[in-house]
Amino acid sequence: MDILLIGGLWLDGSAWDDVVPQIEALGHRPVPVSLPGQGDGRTDVTLDDQVAAVLAAVDAASGSPLVVGHSAACTLAWLAADARPDAVAGVVLIGGFPWDDGKPYADLFPVTDGVMPFPGWEPFAGPDSDDLDAAARAAFSARAVPVPEGVAKGVVHLTDERRFGVPVVVVCPEFSPAQAQEWIDSGDVPELARAKRVDLVDLDSGHWPMFTRPAELARLVVDAAA
Repeated sequence: MDILLIGGLWLDGSAWDDVVPQIEALGHRPVPVSLPGQGDGRTDVTLDDQVAAVLAAVDAASGSPLVVGHSAACTLAWLAADARPDAVAGVVLIGGFPWDDGKPYADLFPVTDGVMPFPGWEPFAGPDSDDLDAAARAAFSARAVPVPEGVAKGVVHLTDERRFGVPVVVVCPEFSPAQAQEWIDSGDVPELARAKRVDLVDLDSGHWPMFTRPAELARLVVDAAA
């Protein structure tokens, strides 16, 4: 199966470098999705441009792909399910949840000169980053790609309720499956509250398991493919 890998904020396709060979060894074809504006030097990119890139990867896949989104890109994965409900085999959400219709995609941190730069580690103190040592944090900061304002402030548009029939697996790294279920049940994640099948799986890591637990993450993704 083709497994499309979509990195979250500040990440380019190389974020999956340690996960790709693990997925290949388990018999599937990993496809890191290059998001416009995250690694190509462009700052004029919009959320619609990134959605189009994800849908192009879905359309180019061999058979029905599994779409994997990390962090903010959980929304991109869910937008793929909305736009291609009959073509997407399933969605895996790593360390995040999809926004509902009408919400800004990732208007979370200050924008400077048309981009939202990585804000440093203070907002991620605690479980998000406890498993990253000083060297890993320095490497992340050095490779972080500022997110174009048109992406961060883009508005999510969902149109096809058939998305609720697409199977979802939520990988829970810095939070537990019990916490995720509580948030879904309380109405904090209305999209997943309406999804017909949502499986919650635990992963003992921080917010960026592709760097700290690539083998374990690959195994959970491949299990979802099954």
